[in-house]
Amino acid sequence: MGSDKALLEFRGQTLLERAVGVMHDISLDFAIVGDPSKYAGYGTVVQDAFPGCGPLAGIHAALRQSEAELNFVLAVDMPFVTSDLIRYILGVSADSDATVVLPRNGRGFQPLCAVYRRSFAGSAEEALRAGKYKIDALFATASVRVVEAAELSAAGFDDRNFFNVNTLDDLQSMQKIQTRSK
Repeated sequence: MGSDKALLEFRGQTLLERAVGVMHDISLDFAIVGDPSKYAGYGTVVQDAFPGCGPLAGIHAALRQSEAELNFVLAVDMPFVTSDLIRYILGVSADSDATVVLPRNGRGFQPLCAVYRRSFAGSAEEALRAGKYKIDALFATASVRVVEAAELSAAGFDDRNFFNVNTLDDLQSMQKIQTRSK
């Protein structure tokens, strides 16, 4: 991307401010995984124990510091995740004993908009130590409750909720969606 995605503008605030706001809307305690010198002004910051090892390392860091059994993980670069969507996934989690509860839409699993039990940290650490950084690969060894696209649609959610900003083209698309949805 060439710049810090967390600090990209979206509807008059950064993506990080937006994510923090959504978490505040539903009164969730949260931590930001990243560099404390950059993000301390936004809330509690936790550093990766495995820096440079991708999102799995971020999930691991968040779960290791958490005291909660159920932990919602939200990527900062998913600007259309709403508090209603988070509440919905948390509700599914509360009715499940699965280690991971995650949506799957037309683009596949959405592991960065999902609920993880604290126990997932052990599997994540084992994989990270072995140099295996794919989150999806761990789902074969965990109890997983998938919230399928049809279930999401019936609850009023769609693929747009899971839009992810990874490239400059994605950034431009986000701005177009932003303009249409004001």
